Amino acid sequence: MEAKDKFTLGLELPTDPRWVDIAGKNIQDILIDHAYCEQKAASSCISLIVLYPEQQKLVDMLTPIVAEEWSHFERVLDELKKRGYSLGRQRKDEYVEKLYAVSRKGGSRNQQLVEKLLMNALIEARSCERFKMLWKQLPDQSLALFYYELMVSEAGHYRNFLQLAKEFLPEDVVVERWRELLEQEAEIMRSLEVRGDRIH
Repeated sequence: MEAKDKFTLGLELPTDPRWVDIAGKNIQDILIDHAYCEQKAASSCISLIVLYPEQQKLVDMLTPIVAEEWSHFERVLDELKKRGYSLGRQRKDEYVEKLYAVSRKGGSRNQQLVEKLLMNALIEARSCERFKMLWKQLPDQSLALFYYELMVSEAGHYRNFLQLAKEFLPEDVVVERWRELLEQEAEIMRSLEVRGDRIH
């Protein structure tokens, strides 16, 4: 995730360190929100497969990600059960809503696809960064290890989405748009309240 080559640029703004301290005191809320994040990640990949079934590379790359994200959802449910918590209701994801608000609408079919892939990459990158914080700082060693494993997985998904995007538009075009999105994401992060009951 921290690679600095021209394609995997990394997040422009790190998470406020206060987030993980608050999150550690709100594990039930974090796990509930995380479960829904995994469910939405699987659904997003399914939607891309349904929208672009003719793109064999996309189908081949995203199909195992669907299975992996759903297995993550099941694993988060297990972590909730271990602690005597139920799933609870889904909460509004202001971060993702603001991201989609800055996404480009229209353009060619390939431009629309690349925009969707880069949005997914950005969400995976931020999730990966936060999982890393939970791995390094949670006092519950079992849960910390759980977040280490998911951090590694999300980093792989992040790279997959970026790699896939350059199959559909020239790499320099994709990189330029990626840089723009990283800057916009940083502004979104600055605008959001630091709260530890959400993954994002």
